[in-house]
Amino acid sequence: MKKLILLFAAVTSLQAARADEGMWIPMLIGKNYDEMQRLGLRLTKEDIYSINHSSLKDAILQFGGGCTAEMISDKGLLLTNHHCGYDAIATLSTVDRNLLDNGFWARSMDEEQPAKGVTALFLQRMEDVTKEVQAAIGNATGEEYNKKLEAIAKKIEDRNTNGGKLVANVKSYFNGNQYLLLIYKRYTDVRLVGTPPKSLGKYGGDTDNWMWPRHTADFSMFRVYADANNQPAPYSPDNKPYRPKKHLPVSASGVKEGDYAMIMGYPGRTNRYEVSYGVDLAVNAVNPSIVKCRDLRLNIMKKHMDQNKSVYLQLTSSYSRIANYWKYFIGQTEQLKRLNVVDKKRKEEEKFMDWQEDNNMSTTLMGDFAKIYADYEPYAKHTIYYGEAFRAPALTRMAASLKPLYDAYGRHNGKLVADTLKKYITMAQGGYRAAIKDYEKSTDKELFAEMTRLYYMNVPRNQQPAIYASILGGASGSSKAPYVSYASSVYSSSFLTDSNKFNAFCKAPSYSKLKGDAAMNYTLSFVNNFNKNYLPKVEAFNNRKADLAREYVKQLMQMKRGKLMYPDANSTMRVTYGKVLSYQPTDGVEYTYYTTLDGLMAKYKPNDEDFDVPKELVSLYKAKDYGRWADNDGSLHTCFITNNDITGGNSGSPCINGKGELIGTAFDGNWEAMSGDIAFDKKYKRTIVCDIRFVLFLVDKLGGADNLIREMDIRY
Repeated sequence: MKKLILLFAAVTSLQAARADEGMWIPMLIGKNYDEMQRLGLRLTKEDIYSINHSSLKDAILQFGGGCTAEMISDKGLLLTNHHCGYDAIATLSTVDRNLLDNGFWARSMDEEQPAKGVTALFLQRMEDVTKEVQAAIGNATGEEYNKKLEAIAKKIEDRNTNGGKLVANVKSYFNGNQYLLLIYKRYTDVRLVGTPPKSLGKYGGDTDNWMWPRHTADFSMFRVYADANNQPAPYSPDNKPYRPKKHLPVSASGVKEGDYAMIMGYPGRTNRYEVSYGVDLAVNAVNPSIVKCRDLRLNIMKKHMDQNKSVYLQLTSSYSRIANYWKYFIGQTEQLKRLNVVDKKRKEEEKFMDWQEDNNMSTTLMGDFAKIYADYEPYAKHTIYYGEAFRAPALTRMAASLKPLYDAYGRHNGKLVADTLKKYITMAQGGYRAAIKDYEKSTDKELFAEMTRLYYMNVPRNQQPAIYASILGGASGSSKAPYVSYASSVYSSSFLTDSNKFNAFCKAPSYSKLKGDAAMNYTLSFVNNFNKNYLPKVEAFNNRKADLAREYVKQLMQMKRGKLMYPDANSTMRVTYGKVLSYQPTDGVEYTYYTTLDGLMAKYKPNDEDFDVPKELVSLYKAKDYGRWADNDGSLHTCFITNNDITGGNSGSPCINGKGELIGTAFDGNWEAMSGDIAFDKKYKRTIVCDIRFVLFLVDKLGGADNLIREMDIRY
């Protein structure tokens, strides 16, 4: 234990800091401070992270569970990405009052719209609990390790929630070589304040997604509300705007090449300590399977969304989420191949094994990795198709929510006592509510037929569930007809396709009703086949991989003793710092660091799905009516790029200058560096940021929301 603590201290000492690469823990950012100052930071360490007084950490929040946002006024006003607020905006929209397509601006707080289900999570403090966690786990491995970790994490969390008033999470860093406790306050009264029309908030659509140059106004505004004591409270008309400990001043001065740029936020997941065998599996099996499933899902959804506006509003958020990572996995695979990441990883692993040998250590670790990946490879595609194809239709997720009830009936000969029955019905109702949001019968039925066929055509025959004998009935597995016929039969007979029938079942549940339902029979065949025959293999692989990865990173930390290392992203607050920087994607091509409204209008195509804009913007552009938001060169800058290190979850993160002022909101990465979650590439990696002046221009000139402009602390 003592050796491990000393080891961590050694690897976090400042020697070879790289300003562009790294997602750094705010509590330990002082170790990077000299480099940050050299690049242009003018704040103190305490200005960035402090538990004793207000700091930048208090202005940054996790928004909605999967994005980042920042406080931009002392009245709880926050800025995040349009795609982060997308689901809330779509949910608040109707065909007659379409906030998503038309935009929305609250001219007063009374006009702000409650965004149900949206949360704002504010970090209070971080604490290193590595010693306590590792003492409780000891030398455990595999599933025993997971159980002991869960137990000690719960013990630590329970004693730090202050009677339920706070949220406490114990999180793993460095693949289980460090553990931090994070304490949060969660606010649930969050209201929509403003959003540009979708044509601007999603300008470029899937065509421009992950690409530079970019001209997207990817922002939306919400407000956090609290009780009279500024504490979290459920929605109430009596709640008051939240008073943050810190909010960001807004710079209208613009940026230039080489300017300091710092991003704080909640990056979701990276896997930069992945070994070559894992990258090889991703490139050749996992990613292509995900892309194939999502490609078909998106085509089916879009067809139905284009035919009916209400279907579009219902499914657009889900469609956007699926499409985002459909293109992500295409790009990641392409760049992993282009940058020869597998070969580079192998060379690094050879050096690692040489170091092991030089230090009289066992050299079996990489061989152990090779074996577990070889054993898992035959089932990798099955795992993807189970999640991406079988679970694509909402109906299969509805039916899966009833499986615990079905199994309980089976264990008790079809009879359950009232309390037990109520518990399982409540579980089923929760799962049904989550799935029904994505259920539109005609779309779902086609998804069901096509995904069942796709599963059959791509998963090895000897791994298929038995239900296919009933589906095909002797017909060719490649023909669409038997799948369409089977889907029609299931959707016309299952009580799950009608919420009234489902509610009636919940009031008077019966085992025979479940056993006789076609959707249940279909779902149980897939779930039972996977759970019995393949889930144990998946879990054994994941547990063994985690054990090996923990040891691998521990040894890497020893090998790189004295060099600065950062842990993989894990949905906790991180800091990344660098500068505004152009790049050269290919020979003979130079990308400048910013884009303008001129470039946006050059792409403009009236009535086009990706490149249309509101007529009001066309008028403002023709008149060059940019107000005080124009750059010194007279143009209106829309976006810029930095070499900051971000990933999913950083969406909506503030981009901050050396004085601690907001200069933009980060929303994307670039195509040439899509391998970044696995392998950072210093030459190509860029973060795409919506210029805050573009945001202010749209709020002011297009939205006419001068009330919001006056609320912010804008500096020139």
